[in-house]
Amino acid sequence: MGTDTGRERPATLEDIAREAGVALSTASRVLERARTGGRVDTPKAIRVLEVAADLEYEPNLFAASLRTNRTYTLGVLVPRLTDIVLSTIYEGIDAGAADAGYQSVVANTMDDPRQQRLRAEKLLQRGVDALLFGDAQLDDPFLDELAARGVPFALFSRRHPRYPSATCDDYEGGRLAGNHLADLGHRDVAVLAGRPYASTGVDRTAGCLDALRERGITVAAHRIVHSGFDPEAGYVAARAMFAAGDGPTAVFVVNDMAAIGAMGALRDLGVAVGREVAVVGFNDISIAADVSPALTSIVSPLDTMGREAVRLVLDRVKAPGSPAARVLLPPRLVVRESSDPSAGTRRHPER
Repeated sequence: MGTDTGRERPATLEDIAREAGVALSTASRVLERARTGGRVDTPKAIRVLEVAADLEYEPNLFAASLRTNRTYTLGVLVPRLTDIVLSTIYEGIDAGAADAGYQSVVANTMDDPRQQRLRAEKLLQRGVDALLFGDAQLDDPFLDELAARGVPFALFSRRHPRYPSATCDDYEGGRLAGNHLADLGHRDVAVLAGRPYASTGVDRTAGCLDALRERGITVAAHRIVHSGFDPEAGYVAARAMFAAGDGPTAVFVVNDMAAIGAMGALRDLGVAVGREVAVVGFNDISIAADVSPALTSIVSPLDTMGREAVRLVLDRVKAPGSPAARVLLPPRLVVRESSDPSAGTRRHPER
């Protein structure tokens, strides 16, 4: 049966059903199942999809929302979208949402639980189908309240033991950093550990300390310093650590931006990064290889993390009572001059 490729109006669901020779309800079910990732392998379903593609069918999401009581919108909460790690993850979220027939709306919370609650409630009032949190705090009760209300949500970047999350395997990434510094012969190691309420800092620090301990290296309590994740926080923490003149020979910083700030402090204090003090960061953001010296870092699969978070939350939308799933993405160490001056020719290939 031929199709009218020169039509002057957009194709409708009725056009699809008529061309495919199926009932309107059948065409609607097939297209909805395909949009949400369901199976469409029967001859009739395949025919419906072929006709929809031929007619360049664009679904009317407003009409669909009336039928299904969904808006096909995901609300995303992040501490700051200016953070390159979070903006990269969000690109993955937005792409994953689009692939599933959804759109995403993002809100900044400044890592403030009060703002998180306020922004989340406003998104829910606007009818989002689910929430994605990039600012989860281990000690905040808000997630428990949302779960009790039956709100579908999932986490990314940071985890929580009771709720679905897509994160890097931060503990294993910390182990990679600790073993790398031990391999280089460092015995006096410090950790800029991030915020104690963020699982990223907690898990990465724990992994590094465990790896060092297994190599016979104990990190003194005063060498573990909590700070923010931004360059200024890294600068202030590192300057205080080294100003007294008895600083460590190596520093693991649980976030690249803070690591870059720490390297700036060492430079201002006249300490040669890489030769006198090794610095290792985490996430391998796009500028890590371009600073001087280039920053050794742990690669975190940020785009994949965002896409996996979308998959997890849509699973919750489809089956609200399903068990919480946790996706741990594998980290990878990239050695550069900030920890090993001989690594100048060993930069990672383009990702």
